[in-house]
Amino acid sequence: MPRRGLPASRAFLPAPAPGIPATDPPVSPQAAELEARAVPEVLWRKSGVLDTLTKVLVALYEEPEKPNSALDFLKHHLGAATPENPEIELLRLELAEMKEKYEAIVEENKKLKAKLAQYEPPQEEKRAE
Repeated sequence: MPRRGLPASRAFLPAPAPGIPATDPPVSPQAAELEARAVPEVLWRKSGVLDTLTKVLVALYEEPEKPNSALDFLKHHLGAATPENPEIELLRLELAEMKEKYEAIVEENKKLKAKLAQYEPPQEEKRAE
């Protein structure tokens, strides 16, 4: 039976004697590599990524007519190719309108600067005075 607070792989170790601090046993490179591989695998399984990828790859395998682009097939089946949120489309329209307004204001600013330059003396004349 595993002790509390220890992973199952280290549960076989005896409890430390009273008064002696508990230390982890030295880890071999092979054990460290196995543990490093196990962590992402567990995370993939818990999050459902592995199951989802398996389902998509099975669907690709069972497809009678193979697609030209496997990446596009994956995107489509993983939901990346779903229609966009209407709010995103509204934001894109608003962005386009703001860009047009910005360009109009920049153009107006250039015209006003040119008009102002006609009525103001050049900078060299101001310094001479």
